[in-house]
Amino acid sequence: MRCSFAHRPGGFLTSRSGRVRPRSTRSGHGGGVSSAFAPPRTSPPAGRRSAPHPPDALVVVGPVALTVALGLWGIRRRDSMWGDESVTYQLAHRGLSRIWHTTQHVDLVHALYYAVMHEIFGLFGGGLLTLRLPSVLAMSLAAAGVGLLGRRLAGPRAGLLAGLVFPLLPQIQQYAQEGRSYAMVCALVTWATYALVGSVAHRSRRRWVVYGSTLLLACLLHEFAVLALVAHGVTLIVSGAARPVLRAWSATAAAVVTGLLPLAVRSSGQAGQVSWIGWPGPVRLAGFLVLAAVGAVCARAPLEGRGPVRLSALALPILVLPGLLLLLLSPVEPLFAERYVLYSCTGFALLLGAWTDHVLRLRPSSRTSWVAALAVLASLLPAALFLRTPGSQHDDVVAIGAAVRREGRPGDGLLYLSGRHRVWTGADPGGTRLLTDLALARDAVSSDTLAGVELPAAEIAARMLRFDRIVVVRDPAGEHSPSDAREEAKTRTLRRYFRPWETTRVTGARVTLFVRDRGVSPADGPPPGP
Repeated sequence: MRCSFAHRPGGFLTSRSGRVRPRSTRSGHGGGVSSAFAPPRTSPPAGRRSAPHPPDALVVVGPVALTVALGLWGIRRRDSMWGDESVTYQLAHRGLSRIWHTTQHVDLVHALYYAVMHEIFGLFGGGLLTLRLPSVLAMSLAAAGVGLLGRRLAGPRAGLLAGLVFPLLPQIQQYAQEGRSYAMVCALVTWATYALVGSVAHRSRRRWVVYGSTLLLACLLHEFAVLALVAHGVTLIVSGAARPVLRAWSATAAAVVTGLLPLAVRSSGQAGQVSWIGWPGPVRLAGFLVLAAVGAVCARAPLEGRGPVRLSALALPILVLPGLLLLLLSPVEPLFAERYVLYSCTGFALLLGAWTDHVLRLRPSSRTSWVAALAVLASLLPAALFLRTPGSQHDDVVAIGAAVRREGRPGDGLLYLSGRHRVWTGADPGGTRLLTDLALARDAVSSDTLAGVELPAAEIAARMLRFDRIVVVRDPAGEHSPSDAREEAKTRTLRRYFRPWETTRVTGARVTLFVRDRGVSPADGPPPGP
């Protein structure tokens, strides 16, 4: 007997004879992927009208516009520049061969970034804005990727909300305005994650190639981007990915690790550069735990699902695992620094955006939701204002250079305690050109180093005695640099034959003018020991 079928709400087809058969479980977004990857959608309670969905274009344009606006707001930070940015500035102004030779001794992990910035400086000039604008643009691309990920996995409104949450995070605002590689790495990891979702949905070899090459480029900009690979693997396992998908991901992951291996092996010899990283303090540890806890709470909500993987299964691992792995390594080698895993913020933004979308579906016109949103924005304002001041960083090389110019006059001697602080004034050599660097044997460029090569200890002490005035650049009070024979000779000679005259304190340093003590003569003998 022939039966005719009529549509009924709820995803079923019902025959006129009363028999029921389910509608096909294939997902229009998944390109034929099994329903195991597509959790059931949630619907607003009966009698409540869901808030309207934003246009698809707004999911990209909104986050990009907000990120650019926040990135350009106070981008000069009152014309300040901190030490790591100064290194980028100096190395990017060297030729590519000089960059390569320098990074064989120091900062090899950032060699590709310095080369990229060298080309950008060549095209647009090497000013402060050119140093930071690439990070603004990269973070804008990351925000667009977050929005599209949210749209793909939870709908247009969730995508828009996630994309808007992302640039509001203080960490994102900070590194969107910094001349370092972290914004570019964040953007590449975000788009690699988007390519992963597409690869799972369509099982296309070309998409796996795009995923692998994007993630490898992120790893070459900074090695710790490889931790995103671990998070992606956990996502596929938790989502119950089919064996062909797991095999394709495994092959791609092996290719990424193989491509990264030469850089990892070579840079391991420069591990002393991260010796400054200690066990994470209470504030840093609490910040990580709070973000992880909030993300876990958001993941427990019945989030709308429409993609090949659950949003929570994608976002929670990338939020938690990279930072957690660095924390677990801390007893052996402290490496936990938030900026190394900045891309974890994409997971937090996705979870918070999807959770907010869930709340709006339940209570589309709730005043409480809007009041809470305004309260959160108001609480973020002090941090946003502080991040755009020179005091938000450890040091300010522009202020240090200005202090050297004020304290010194043509013909004075110049001394760095320790010699590695020479990098502080390397971005503005004009400020120290009229002074004589008493310890320098070879400058940073000709020696393919960051701070140059210094004379032996005895020669430094002898040169100091030829001057009546010496401008000394040193650590802030209470901080001490590592000491060696050269630093001890500088300190002994200053204590024996000179006395401090005037000190200027700036962010991250002291600049002191020492004058010759006429009551002591070199004929009195060598300076005493420490």
